[in-house]
Amino acid sequence: MFLDRVKISIKAGNGGNGSASFLRNAMTAKGGPDGGEGGHGGNIIFKVDKNINTLYEFKFHKKFVAENGTDGGKRLKTGSNGKDLIIKVPCGTVIYDSETEKVIADLCSENDEFVALRGGKGGHGNNYYKSSIKQAPHYSQTGEITKQREVILELKTIADVGLVGFPNVGKSTLLATISNANPKIANYPFTTLYPNLGVCEVNGETFVVADIPGLIEGASEGQGLGHYFLKHIERVRLIIHLIDISQSDGRNFIEDYFVINKELENYNKDIAKTPQIVVFTKSDLIDSETLFERTNLFKERVGKDFLVISSITNSGILELKKLTLEKLSKIPKKTPLDIEEFDFDKKDISSLEISRDDEGAFVLKGGKIDNFIRGVVLSDNRSFAYFQKRLEDMGIIDMLKQRGLKNGGVVKIKDIVFEYSE
Repeated sequence: MFLDRVKISIKAGNGGNGSASFLRNAMTAKGGPDGGEGGHGGNIIFKVDKNINTLYEFKFHKKFVAENGTDGGKRLKTGSNGKDLIIKVPCGTVIYDSETEKVIADLCSENDEFVALRGGKGGHGNNYYKSSIKQAPHYSQTGEITKQREVILELKTIADVGLVGFPNVGKSTLLATISNANPKIANYPFTTLYPNLGVCEVNGETFVVADIPGLIEGASEGQGLGHYFLKHIERVRLIIHLIDISQSDGRNFIEDYFVINKELENYNKDIAKTPQIVVFTKSDLIDSETLFERTNLFKERVGKDFLVISSITNSGILELKKLTLEKLSKIPKKTPLDIEEFDFDKKDISSLEISRDDEGAFVLKGGKIDNFIRGVVLSDNRSFAYFQKRLEDMGIIDMLKQRGLKNGGVVKIKDIVFEYSE
């Protein structure tokens, strides 16, 4: 099954907690603080894998969590870092922030990789807080807790050339004729249900061709199957526009030309500006006189250059391959998408929300609180005094007083509940 757009959730690993311990052994009954640092959490990394050409693997596996860092230990033992989680994606994958729809990465080259989320930092052990003033700190720091995020993965096929045209004009047959691809071919509309890629070789050089599933009138507005695949044309440098000159499906070949170009323009005006080679297919199904009349009519009404081919008899195939290579040599490769400066992994350390619960207690939430609370693990009166002093230094006590906090008032911060006393 071909899948080219999917939403997944990702979460970097949490940081390990720092240790609050003191040196104790047979030789030392009351040693100093020796709590080690917590390990950092693993990162979430997207990496291109050339052996993958669809997002199908994400149909059932949609939640990705990197490994947590482990806690620090006694005797200054540092916790181990969590392993990075590498998520393999096809070349041409664009990653969007699900919440804002902003592009955060465009993985359009074979060796591209992108660190989407960085693991949480490990907490400091109590040895870190030791100083000439605080010689025996009884508190340590908890590891940073990371947040789960949602991203959208969208695949835009990477190819030099895109074959476009109505269903059943011979795109799959041409791809099989000029390349190493082996697409499903049948004489009915919508045989191709997903883009097929093939490598074409001519004069010792190669280029990649994509067979884009058939467009119909109204495709850019959601009609038929083609609208699902218009995005796959965005990457190509050259369009080979195939038109059934035999009119075997009862359509007018000149109208077909204008309809497809109109759909491309409606979808994306830049795509409409992509250089084209107009190719008349199935020339073997009509006699030479009819072919002459129709090609002359196209010259009169459209005035564009064209080639006439037959994938069945190979007529015009070599000429098409050479012309394609010649045109590609003059067209620069498309650059990755312009990505707006956007810190997808930005940590919230400043937001602060003060509210009151049903019992009248003051409840503190927000990034500022999350960042602050991991600074201490309360275990005794000295730690609690340090905790309250930090609240005062940060101006939070003054803010609470402005909201009505008085002596004996209850304050809740995460799992900590205490009565304020002046």
